[in-house]
This record gives sequence, structure tokens and C-alpha cells, in this order.
Amino acid sequence: MKIQANTIRPGNVLSHQGKQWSVLKIQLIQPGKGGAFIQVEMRDIDSGNKTNERWRTQDTVEKLDVRQHDCQYLFADGDSFTFMDKETFDQFPMSRDELGDQALYLQDGMDVTVDFIEGRPVSMNLPGQVTLEVTECDAVVKGQTATSSYKPGVLENGVRVMIPPFIEAGTRIVVSTADGTYVERAKD
Repeated sequence: MKIQANTIRPGNVLSHQGKQWSVLKIQLIQPGKGGAFIQVEMRDIDSGNKTNERWRTQDTVEKLDVRQHDCQYLFADGDSFTFMDKETFDQFPMSRDELGDQALYLQDGMDVTVDFIEGRPVSMNLPGQVTLEVTECDAVVKGQTATSSYKPGVLENGVRVMIPPFIEAGTRIVVSTADGTYVERAKD
């Protein structure tokens, strides 16, 4: 089915230049002059090769119909991540290359959706948000709280994120899995 380029999300499977591609990362770029475009990092499902493509936001691309299975993330063993189909209880591995940066947000027992093409897992879709703990962050600079400034912080999974000045190390926060940005302080 044809979709607009600005609706592409990580985990989508696209048909481009006669190949099947799994989307790993997207970045919407709005230059000061000219129209906006989307930069898409994707991996060839068959060969594993990665490429970057740019489309204008109004361009259309072919999104492949895939079977989606509700699965549960079980554990990681090196660069292999094991999932279980919640209907059949079949377990299957996926590699770090197949998952891309999404692997950073996996948590034990997390419910995810895995896309299958011809019985083979090709990509994974995370929940929209995850809760993680801030392990380290810079101290607040006096007077900085009057503005809506952010400071860098590191999450328990090693990802760097910009957080508000009132967040301290040890605080649990909600992070968007689509772009890795701070959403809110977690309600414990």
C-alpha cells in the first residue's frame, strides 16, 4: 500500500528499488529554505546491507503488508535477542542489526509487535513510550530554572537524553521510543 513519506516510522517494512527494507531510524529535516524532507536509515532484509534514503515529505512510498504478531521480549544473549510469540509460544531470535537502535529500549517481559514476512521475523515495533531511570546528569546551574532550558542526562540503558533541570539522578522518567526524547516524570 502507498503511504506518504512523512508517515514512515521505525519498524515499517518498505519496498524500494525492488528490495524489501526494514526502517531503522527516521529524521525529519526542515531546512530554512525549501521543502521539508525525511531522512530514512533502512536495512535490506535479505542481505543486511544498510542505506540512507531521502524523500520529500509529500512523496509516496510502498509499505509492505506484513503479518504482525504480539510477542514478548524474553532475554538477550550477546547480539541476539529472543522473543516469544504470545499465541503459539514459539521462541525466535532477532539480531541487533535487525532491531537497530530499538534494541536499546527493550526491557525484560516487554510486550512488542513483531512483523513477519513469509514466516520470517523482519522488524519489531516498540510501545510508544518506556519508563527508564536517569543514572547521571549535570548539576543545575543557578538561574537556569527560569527558562525552559534542558540539561544532558544518561539513562540506565546508556542513551543520552535532554532532560529538564528539576530531574536528578535516580529519577524515573518516561521516554518516547520513536525519537528518544523526554516526555514526563514517571508516576510511581
